[in-house]
Amino acid sequence: MATPTTGIAASPTRWLMWAVPACLFFIGFFHRAAPGVIARDLMQTFGVTGGTVGRLAATYFYPYAALMVPAGLLLDAYGPRRVLTAGGAVMGVGALVMAAAPTTGVLFAARFLVGLGAATTFIGTVKIAAAWFAPREFGFLAALTATVGFAGALASTLPLAALVGLVGWRGAFAAVGVATLAGAALCVLVVRDRPAGAPSPTAGSDLRAVLAGAALVLRNRHTWPPFLAFFCLYSVAGNQMLWVVPYLRDVHGLGLREAASYATATSLALLLAAPVTGLVSDRWLARRKAPYVALTAAQSLLWVVFVATLGTLPLPALYGLLFAIGLATAAFVLVWPMGREVNPPHLDGVAVAVVNFGGFLGAALTQGPIGAVLDARWAGAVVDGARRYPLAAYRDAFAVCAALTTVAMLLGLLIRETHGRNIYTVLQPGP
Repeated sequence: MATPTTGIAASPTRWLMWAVPACLFFIGFFHRAAPGVIARDLMQTFGVTGGTVGRLAATYFYPYAALMVPAGLLLDAYGPRRVLTAGGAVMGVGALVMAAAPTTGVLFAARFLVGLGAATTFIGTVKIAAAWFAPREFGFLAALTATVGFAGALASTLPLAALVGLVGWRGAFAAVGVATLAGAALCVLVVRDRPAGAPSPTAGSDLRAVLAGAALVLRNRHTWPPFLAFFCLYSVAGNQMLWVVPYLRDVHGLGLREAASYATATSLALLLAAPVTGLVSDRWLARRKAPYVALTAAQSLLWVVFVATLGTLPLPALYGLLFAIGLATAAFVLVWPMGREVNPPHLDGVAVAVVNFGGFLGAALTQGPIGAVLDARWAGAVVDGARRYPLAAYRDAFAVCAALTTVAMLLGLLIRETHGRNIYTVLQPGP
């Protein structure tokens, strides 16, 4: 991985290089949570159940998870500019097809395309950050990139609800599709893989070399604790984003916009906590494991409180609890540097991709089943053509999330402390 020269590091050009792909990641993250806001609209339009909405939401994560490691390989072999442009174009086309979908089959296919294109966005953005910023800044840049994603999640709550109110859910997704295609065009015109004069990576210069290197990452036993931790953490985050708005509507009787406004709590907290967590980990603590364990322990406790008080807290207190959960959820921005720093430095794209794959595999495997949990506890109530789930159904569903946060905390005990530096050579057995 090339380190920028001092002149490049001082130039705002590096921020432009990062900002363009970060905008594509913003849109990709927006799509993750969007089905929760339009869940009732989808039930009404297509006559489907909560289980179907859960499977539709998960369809984004199937190609995202499957392409995560291949996307890292392609980024390492061919560079982020071309791969990000192609991914943005596919994601934009998927959003447009989703907006026009006449049947559930087309809707699912479009959602699949969105996930396929979005799979390149996070790894591509952090790959750009690794090339244009100093190594000591990577933890902060990874957290800042994640923060952009959380802003995308925030946009998929109240702003999306307002847009849906103006132009309908189809019009909203058409607008997002056009914006995505514009972002892909900007990427090909503006973004460059590395600073002028910086040498090309040697170990990742062709696909065969990167494939060989990927085997090193996958065989490294230190890769798997961050992978499994993110599996648990993003399973929780993905299901919370999907079901918190329906919960607020069904149990608390809120309208779409009011429910979406309360759902902003977690994303707003992450906007604050994610970059602070990365900055504190990088510059002040020079540690990864200790803050991860502390934050996941807090998250586990908060989820237990959330499930125990479900349906009983006044709305202001519920907003505060969701905000606190968001602060603790920032733990997952540490899994990417932890995975990167126990693997060969020239395989940063693959290492981050493997860890990231864990999270989206978790979301892909859990959203449908948790939707099925809701269906199993459905009492038969229907409002405006959409199922209304009782408190007991949401309690069972969210209890699964609480259990996963506890597992994520325990996995932190298996993670190697890197002190913010690459320790791959230290971890290798001696001759």
